[in-house]
Order: sequence, then structure tokens, then C-alpha cells
Amino acid sequence: MSAADTSTLYDKVHFAKLLGLRREFAEAGVSRMVLDTRLELCNNFENTHGGVIMTMLDMAMSSAALSKADFKKAVITVDMSTHFLSPGKGRLVAHGRASGGGKSICFCEAHIEDEAGRVVARAMGAFKYVDPKN
Repeated sequence: MSAADTSTLYDKVHFAKLLGLRREFAEAGVSRMVLDTRLELCNNFENTHGGVIMTMLDMAMSSAALSKADFKKAVITVDMSTHFLSPGKGRLVAHGRASGGGKSICFCEAHIEDEAGRVVARAMGAFKYVDPKN
């Protein structure tokens, strides 16, 4: 990876590996993340834990922001608002999209669907572009 190519940064996110969260794609400001929920990622109701849901949304949005910048920048989350709509169980798919911004901030949105296509959660966020060398 060169200093101006952040396309492989996701491979260095060990927390995502611990969760089993996979990035299926991130292109042109759009991304998709997939998680096969397992018991150790669940709360006491055997639904996917809210922290895991928020991580999926954050990773989907940050991947969308990175791809919008053609993987020439890195990003950090500066704001995120999450709405939980239904319990998450089984295979979950997060869809992220960069919806606006400029040279230094990227605004994004994301949602997660379960296997039946029900929306589990939605989020909006702001991501600051930073120098990938720092």
C-alpha cells in the first residue's frame, strides 16, 4: 500500500476481524458490510448487541467515505446518530452511502437489513478526512 492508497486499511482493523465483519465492497461512495451474528455477539435477548450494530454502521459509512475519496485519504468519525428499529438476528447486511460534504468532511448514511429484508437500524454520520500517513 502506498502512502496515497488507503484501500487496504480495512484489513488492519482487528476489531472487525474479531467480530467477523466483512467488507464486500466499497466503490464510488457506496459500501456493503456483512456479519453472520453468533451468540457471543448477542445481548441477553439473543439479539445482536447494539454496540455491534453501531460498529457495522460506522464501518459501512467510513468505507463509503473512503471510496468517495478514491482511497487517497483516511477518515475518522466525528459524529454519528443511530436509530434502532428492530432486533438484529442472523446474517446482517449494512449498506453505506456518502451523501455529501467537501474536501475535509464527508457526510454519510447507512442502514442494516436482516435476512428477511427488515431494517434493523439506521445511522447518519460525519467523517473527517485526514492524511493517511498520520
